[in-house]
Amino acid sequence: MSSWWDALLGRTKPAKPDLNQLFALPSAAITLTAATGFGPTGTGSVCFRAVEGGAFAQVADEARALIGMSGPVEQSADSYGYTWLLVRHDPDDLGGLVTDLHAVNDSLEGAGFGPSLLCSLVAFADGSGRRMALVYLYKRGTFYPFAPLAGERRDNAAELEVRAALGDELKIEPDLARWFPLWGAPGL
Repeated sequence: MSSWWDALLGRTKPAKPDLNQLFALPSAAITLTAATGFGPTGTGSVCFRAVEGGAFAQVADEARALIGMSGPVEQSADSYGYTWLLVRHDPDDLGGLVTDLHAVNDSLEGAGFGPSLLCSLVAFADGSGRRMALVYLYKRGTFYPFAPLAGERRDNAAELEVRAALGDELKIEPDLARWFPLWGAPGL
């Protein structure tokens, strides 16, 4: 009965996160490089809101240790109270980077801390030094491009170009208002 009311009132259920979508990034990166010149930098990060308590700290420590086996992991906090785990790999090992990012997300989700996850991002750059990230919004189950410029401005043209190039390969967030700027995101 409630689904009938939801339909009548125009309510929709939120998308269920599908962390396996992260594994589409290596093939999407090939298309991205060919279409726009943006190639992987070898950095990616996971952003989450830390939760008080020993269980969360233990899971976060285990996730850091797990991905620390394949490369260095840097932890930082932003001014909004979110914790970032930055992972570095060789730029040619995008598959390994994505596997590590997936492992962090999966560890937190599996321990019941899925609501604390905000996003994951993978950084790209082109030959002229422009930077861009593909951001996975955990709660929406979608990606969007974020291309920062100096002075907290965005390269909207590059973001729309990336959306057009990857629209058939990744589930791109259709609501541009949800393409949040991630100023100062680690790895970007």
